[in-house]
Amino acid sequence: TTRSHLEESVESMPLAEGAEVPKVVFKARVRDASIPGDNPFTWKDVTTEDIFSGKRVVVFSLPGAFTPTCSSTHLPGYQGDYEAIKACGVDEIYCLSVNDAFVMRQWGLHQGLEEEKEDASNKLNPGNFKKVKLLPDGACLFTRGMGMSCVWEKERGFGERSWRYSMCVADGKIEKIFVEGGGVTQDSGPDPFEVSDSKTMLKYLQEKK
Repeated sequence: TTRSHLEESVESMPLAEGAEVPKVVFKARVRDASIPGDNPFTWKDVTTEDIFSGKRVVVFSLPGAFTPTCSSTHLPGYQGDYEAIKACGVDEIYCLSVNDAFVMRQWGLHQGLEEEKEDASNKLNPGNFKKVKLLPDGACLFTRGMGMSCVWEKERGFGERSWRYSMCVADGKIEKIFVEGGGVTQDSGPDPFEVSDSKTMLKYLQEKK
């Protein structure tokens, strides 16, 4: 079969357990009370160090905001298991997608996530969410660094997105990673969802306690 130019430019080998997560800057939008009007948000650079340094966090990544499995099962699963996962010695849970901060915010609101409007203890707040935090990897920098970049060009008309996976990261190093299908498939027909779900991660964390 012939491959498109975009597909040929994307070759991904996922990082393994024990590797350090890539160092990037996430372009976030946070609330700023000094801005008048109905859109009181400003840009904020949030670094990999802000997210991971000195913390044990869970990240799950998915192909796109508003897409069916991501919206019906993947994000709701982690939202529902948020407290149980944190009780296993996890500081925070992040949902990552190759979408910009505007799209991620609207998806979170559409999903019924409760916005954090005041507490700024997490660098993505105020203006992100109280439980699962949505992490915009709009330029695909973190996803490429993870070796999880893929396209679904023929199947869905998507450009470069993230393969579906989940991981537990301890102080910037991958402690455990669950990659759907065992690796990235370019322009995959199926969108597998078997091991990156919240229950699989929760089972791992409970057994690790």
